[in-house]
Amino acid sequence: MNGVDIGSALKDKTILVTGGTGSFGNAVVNKLQEYQVKKIIIVSRDEKKQTDMREKYSSDKLKFLIGDVRDRERMYQVMKGVDYVFHAAALKQVPNCEFFPVEAVKTNVLGADNVINAAIDNNVERVVVLSTDKAVYPINAMGMTKALMERVMIAWSRENRSKTVLCGTRYGNVMYTRGSVLPFFVDLIKRGLPLRITNKDMTRFMMSLNDSVDLVLFALTNGQHGDIYVRKSPAANIDNLTKALISLFNYDKGMEEIGIRPGEKMHETLISQEELVRAEDFEFYYKIRPESPSEDYKDYYLRGEKHSLPSEGYTSHNTKQMDVEQVKDLLLTLPEIQEELKKIK
Repeated sequence: MNGVDIGSALKDKTILVTGGTGSFGNAVVNKLQEYQVKKIIIVSRDEKKQTDMREKYSSDKLKFLIGDVRDRERMYQVMKGVDYVFHAAALKQVPNCEFFPVEAVKTNVLGADNVINAAIDNNVERVVVLSTDKAVYPINAMGMTKALMERVMIAWSRENRSKTVLCGTRYGNVMYTRGSVLPFFVDLIKRGLPLRITNKDMTRFMMSLNDSVDLVLFALTNGQHGDIYVRKSPAANIDNLTKALISLFNYDKGMEEIGIRPGEKMHETLISQEELVRAEDFEFYYKIRPESPSEDYKDYYLRGEKHSLPSEGYTSHNTKQMDVEQVKDLLLTLPEIQEELKKIK
């Protein structure tokens, strides 16, 4: 599918989105309706959100199915007749995964295994699994389970037991998604409370939902077995992000620093030093090839490659840094920020 136009690739295709009622699911469904797809299947556990989406889009092309990725049999049922899969279902909140790590394993690791095997056995053409920067040098349960999800995808891609192509994407902070810092800050502003920050020098990649959708569509049309795609993104430190919001909302309650919480890093990494050696540059994206694309155990354990590692990976500290005005401009592109600003005028 390399070089295939995305419109041609999606024409008359049936696409399944696990966790499709979440922030990414809504964004990708909105984008997919620009193309001549045959059907979009939304699989999730939340019937209320499914009802909301059904009313919002009111499209005959959308089909809503209740299902949990932990249920292997159910995944086999929903996968019949599907061409492409976007696997977005996950436990994503760091504190929840820290307190209930086994639950994170059940959803993020075993759930992904269920989705991938159901896709392979139903001869789905392509599966794109969605990962996170927290999977690189992980220090919390959420990142660890997402890293394992990536390894599960790569391991099954080596099997090559059907026509199904398995690949993945990895991205950083997606702005204004549920549970992210922006809606939290806006809620504090509405309540008239100081903006609580962890550490003003902490940096995070800044990506819009539209950018994340573009990334998975690029992976869908370009990915080969075991590839992981990363979108190049700017970053901002928490100080500049907070100052930008305070300026936009003309807010006078200031901020308070509470310190770094358990499971948090000062800077996030999208590509490790070790991965950067085998990453290919695609102008707006990087492609990370799997360490060992074959099943040959001898190659994996007894042979290596001579190369020198870069001094560091691709991180939120060494990517392009945004100042306060650049962050403000970026925030003003978000529909949610635009709506909140209208309410205070």
